[in-house]
Amino acid sequence: MKALITGASSGIGRDMARELDKMGYGLVLVARDEARLHEVKESLKGKNIEIIPMDLASEENCKKLHSMAKDIDTLINNAGFGVFGNFTQTDLEKELDLIKTNITAVHILSKLYLKDMMKKNSGHILNVASIAGFMPGPLMDSYYASKAYVVRLSEGIRAEIKRAKANVKISLLCPGPVDTNFNNVAGVKFNLYSLSSQKVAKYAIKKMLKNKFMIVPGIGIKILRVLAKISPNNITSRFVYMMQERKVK
Repeated sequence: MKALITGASSGIGRDMARELDKMGYGLVLVARDEARLHEVKESLKGKNIEIIPMDLASEENCKKLHSMAKDIDTLINNAGFGVFGNFTQTDLEKELDLIKTNITAVHILSKLYLKDMMKKNSGHILNVASIAGFMPGPLMDSYYASKAYVVRLSEGIRAEIKRAKANVKISLLCPGPVDTNFNNVAGVKFNLYSLSSQKVAKYAIKKMLKNKFMIVPGIGIKILRVLAKISPNNITSRFVYMMQERKVK
């Protein structure tokens, strides 16, 4: 079995690589930071491990990756980052890179690899979204919106796969706060309880291999997802705004 993991140089991506390595998977690890990718590779025991330093904010790079990494049984779209701040004050170029990484790359890779999987009638895609994908996100508008796209895209793909009666699976990981480098990139500090990336990765891989579609680690986040579904958006927005304000360093 062979898995391709984006955003594999740290956090959840790195720890999912470690979990799959223990199970004997061949791995293709993708991220922008080549030095960190080498560190991850050196920490793994498997021999069939390839690293590809690449910025997936580029559409051409996404297509190039698909042409380079073939015979993928499991695709894990994990690369992504957030931008914190009032929408009128955040950096536009950084937000456009966010959209390209969090949305466009996931879209391209899901489409290209799903076509391959449908042809051979086997394979699994795990898209990493967030609990943020189920609610408005004032002060992190673009990030929340990007994860909502991943949620809806994955739900739609799942329905199409089912209708085709194909032996291909898709899963959606929606964690809450996780202790990763995400916080430093976004320029925030979570004041809520955060799960470790190791726990989230182990839980995600376990549920993915059981063909679970919606993977939500932690009872508190499961409850939050239910509340987000039944609460009016204006109330949810006020709650999220207050939580976001507490993140400022």
